[in-house]
Amino acid sequence: MPDLPLFDPPRLNDGLPALPPRLAERVTPLNDRPVAADGRYVLYWMRTAVRGHDNPALDAALALARALGLPAFVYHALDERYPYASDRHHTFILEGARDVAAELAARGIGYAFHLSRPGHRGPHLKTLAGAAACTVTEDMPTAPMRRWAEALAGAAPGPVLALDTACTLPMRLVGRAHDRAFAFRKATKEARALRLEEGWSDVAPPGPAFLPDLPFAPMDLASADIPALVAECEIDHGVGPVPHTPGGSRAGYARWADFRDTRLARYARRRNDALDRTAVSRMSAYLHYGQVSPFRLAREAMAKGGDGAEKVLDEMLVWRELAHVFCRFTPDPDSLDAIPDWARESLARAEFDRRDALASWETLARARTGEPLWDAAQLSLLRQGELHNNLRMTWGKEILAWTPDAATALDRLVDLNHRYALDGRDPNSYGGLLWCLGAFDRPFDPPKPVFGRVRARSAAVHARRLDPEAFRASVAAPAIVEAAGRAPPIAVIGAGIAGLAAARTLADHGYAVRVHDKGRGPGGRLSTRRGQDGTAFDHGAQYFTADDPRFARFVESWVDDGVAARWEAPVARLAAGRAEPAPPRRRFVGTPGMSAVIRHLAGDLDVAFGRRIGSVEAAPDGGWRLVAAADEGDGDEPAEQAEIVLVCTPAPQAGPLLAPAPELARAAGAASMAPCWAVMAWFGDAVALPGDPPPQAAFVEDSPLAWIARDSAKPGRPAGECWVLHATPAWSAEHLEETPEEIVPALLDAFADAVGGSLPPAVGARGHRWRHARVIGPAPGPDALFDPALGLGAAGDWCRGPRIEDAWLSGVALAGRVLGAIAGTAPVTERAHLSPRAVKPVDL
Repeated sequence: MPDLPLFDPPRLNDGLPALPPRLAERVTPLNDRPVAADGRYVLYWMRTAVRGHDNPALDAALALARALGLPAFVYHALDERYPYASDRHHTFILEGARDVAAELAARGIGYAFHLSRPGHRGPHLKTLAGAAACTVTEDMPTAPMRRWAEALAGAAPGPVLALDTACTLPMRLVGRAHDRAFAFRKATKEARALRLEEGWSDVAPPGPAFLPDLPFAPMDLASADIPALVAECEIDHGVGPVPHTPGGSRAGYARWADFRDTRLARYARRRNDALDRTAVSRMSAYLHYGQVSPFRLAREAMAKGGDGAEKVLDEMLVWRELAHVFCRFTPDPDSLDAIPDWARESLARAEFDRRDALASWETLARARTGEPLWDAAQLSLLRQGELHNNLRMTWGKEILAWTPDAATALDRLVDLNHRYALDGRDPNSYGGLLWCLGAFDRPFDPPKPVFGRVRARSAAVHARRLDPEAFRASVAAPAIVEAAGRAPPIAVIGAGIAGLAAARTLADHGYAVRVHDKGRGPGGRLSTRRGQDGTAFDHGAQYFTADDPRFARFVESWVDDGVAARWEAPVARLAAGRAEPAPPRRRFVGTPGMSAVIRHLAGDLDVAFGRRIGSVEAAPDGGWRLVAAADEGDGDEPAEQAEIVLVCTPAPQAGPLLAPAPELARAAGAASMAPCWAVMAWFGDAVALPGDPPPQAAFVEDSPLAWIARDSAKPGRPAGECWVLHATPAWSAEHLEETPEEIVPALLDAFADAVGGSLPPAVGARGHRWRHARVIGPAPGPDALFDPALGLGAAGDWCRGPRIEDAWLSGVALAGRVLGAIAGTAPVTERAHLSPRAVKPVDL
């Protein structure tokens, strides 16, 4: 007799008809409300079983609709607010949605897809559930999925049912989490085998395809421009799509069939060889998003038989389902509470062990630790969206040695895995990540430094059986190379924040990028002017904020690395000689000067300084020629060429460079920017601003000055009385063509007036004119401009707003447009189904 019940149906909500046993045992009611008497349909909220076959949630919705005499339809939506939302995940999900739309249409089942983005947001799920007799969704045991389903259950007038669509043996029947795979395997073996033998037959729809009146216009996925849609969404554009792994059931089953028929037999022997990517199925992303049926894969592996199939089934049915059950019955798998007591206690004691070095988030994310095998593994995640499972364990354990404690290590593990891996955020991810900290394992004695009694597994030891250079070579190329055989060279014009953000994002994905800048070195408006007398001034941007989490995680990492620091000095508003505290803000500055941020960003890029590009011209053999300005004196040198050119200069300079793309040039011309005169002054005695305590900087009202700051009060600056004064845009425009010798005394007089009428004698003062200092009217439209047909684009603060983080986000958005466009043109067999003309009824 099996240890688990073969069938244990829950008590369904009042008014719900009985479901077939194979469906009923998978149901978890999320509320106790009776069937809504005035409900007009049965709603299936599709989330994590994005397929029109072998889908218990879809079948339950169709069966309930038939029994209730109502129509049923599928609502599928993609929001911007899910954890780690990025171009990579969004693209894969949208490609999967395209397939399921075609499949459901072929079956005569109504389907409506909604993509949340600016101008297309709203509580549509709540509206649709409000008119439903009952709502069905999937039982996915990860925190956000559970939270969102429970929120809907609290708001819906009728029953909300969650069905297990991922596990052969329903999670609810297992009843509790198991801490070891062998115990789970033994306890569930017979009950699972009986369910596998049953096979699966899809429930027929209750009638013709049905859609109610919708509160949105459903998207036509067959003709949708997925890269352009993804670019509209407010998500992380710095994590690009993976061209060699397109989403959708067709691509997933094509990959599975190839593995099943040609390599499954040798899987048991070859699966641990990380250099042989053909030895593994690479199906985890498709399983994570439910685009292929785990039931079908298991049945087909069983039919094949042999050692390889036996190992695949053990991983799919034991280790994978063990992790799902663990997450289902563990309150918080994201915390150390999820690991065994012995591991948590041992790791807590090991916090006092010496770490040779700590690594910031950015150091880890960009694979810059200096440990060859670990960096290669992280590159695989960053560029390929996947990591060989055998190496993922070593990758995960090594992080413990670079973080101050186990809680930080787990945060880093979750972040890096979920952000970059296409199979991230899955219960199976937690199984692997928590194993790195002792879950599903036994204690190893005697305790070791840093790891305590948790099994250690260093990258250096792993490198004895896996050549780091060979592995890096296998994963370091951009993903497009595996898909299309080559990557286009890219040029970026402008080494400011936007240009460097775009260039670094593309370079991190493996693309050859060259940056061109007219300056003698990095800086621009983030320059730091240093004098021979030891003075230093941030005469451009004074500080930056980090309100957007997509930028904030980099800033926090820069603080950890000493590239930036919080500037917590009091800031006031000055008017008529009186000071009032300015509204509190989290302000950051580069250390030891603002230019430190630019130097950090440019540090590992190919940047050609002192080269002003005068025009971008079409090359005879395709792509673009970057022609130096006539006054550069190098007209005899051959112009550089690139297939893609990204212009990241101030809008007035960008317009002429964008002339080959008139629409982009017009957009740049629509942006308005204001000038700013700056004065750098240093004094022998202290300058006192009014206020108690005296502020170190102030916004000035009713004055030619807009801003004054004691620059030497910022973190990391040399001691002294160094001040920066910024004139207002209007005053700067009025005096734009005057000389510094005329500007300096005028603004020093305004400074004296602002602080009460007198200043100590100035030791020295210099003026600097910023012609394009501040955006006062961004160009209408998206955060970045890109014409994929031409391979020409632009970014800058003038696309978004006046702040440093606006420039950063615009640059990253431009890189995202490029990555999406490149991925969308990959001419590989697996991508054939993405052509709108290729979308036909699916035979699955």
